[in-house]
Amino acid sequence: MSALINLAVILAITMLVGLALVGWSGTSGGSWSQRVPFLGGGLQTTHAWQRFHLRYYPMTLLFIAFEMEMMFMYPWAVVYVEEGLKALGEMGMFLSILAVGIIYAWREGVFRWQ
Repeated sequence: MSALINLAVILAITMLVGLALVGWSGTSGGSWSQRVPFLGGGLQTTHAWQRFHLRYYPMTLLFIAFEMEMMFMYPWAVVYVEEGLKALGEMGMFLSILAVGIIYAWREGVFRWQ
């Protein structure tokens, strides 16, 4: 029972401190330059919801493909010693699936550095 009371006291203190900080930040005012979002010294020229191209997405897919390959190759080497051709076939299937991902990345132009 005392653990629940301790938890309630901690939650109450946390809520009070949080509400005090929110109230204090609203009354502290400050100049216009202190209230605008930090943009590295520049003024905002575009809207925050403007669309932008995700150029890193295909590179991320390629990284995941190579990372998954290496993550499964090390334990596979131990299993290959015990299982033999069955493990070799499974790794071949796994690498062929990853090869499809790499071919897709190639088609998307990940290897063209601009």
